[in-house]
Amino acid sequence: MEPMTIVAIAAAVVLLLWFVSTWNRLVRLEKDVDRSWSNIDVILKQRYDMIPNLVNIVKGYAEHEREIFEQFAVARQAAAGALAQKDVAGVVAAESTLAGMMPRINMVAEQYPDLKADTSFVNLQNQLVGLENQLADRREFYNASATTFNVAIETIPTNIVAGIKSCSERTLFEVQGIERENVTISF
Repeated sequence: MEPMTIVAIAAAVVLLLWFVSTWNRLVRLEKDVDRSWSNIDVILKQRYDMIPNLVNIVKGYAEHEREIFEQFAVARQAAAGALAQKDVAGVVAAESTLAGMMPRINMVAEQYPDLKADTSFVNLQNQLVGLENQLADRREFYNASATTFNVAIETIPTNIVAGIKSCSERTLFEVQGIERENVTISF
């Protein structure tokens, strides 16, 4: 065999190995992003299941605050719908709305000392605080995974394999609006 043929075959083998290695790396990165989103999904579902209980407890003490509770129910439905569709941007928007409403629920609770002393209310608030902390950690992990994936699919020459694989950029779960402010939950 001629030296040029050997060099061509060696180059083809190296190129094939690089392609397969890069493809597999993108698959791993994509699965990491999916797994980290699933972790967020679990926490958000738990929180969305707790919110109606919190609202019902508050509603029992403050029935005349009906408008707040109706708005809260609509925001929760929007959040749950976006979560079910795996729409990160929709979840982010709905989460911003819910985060803006939580202080309103707490303001209602402040007006009713009996409510602040209700053990069910206090327990739910504590559980929600715990979920918020877990969510913050998981959101950080998701954003790190999504950023690593996004960088990989935009980097030359990996972007060639990403194009063949039809990879698309993942949306980050970024905090918007009122979520950046400290939420006061008092007991």
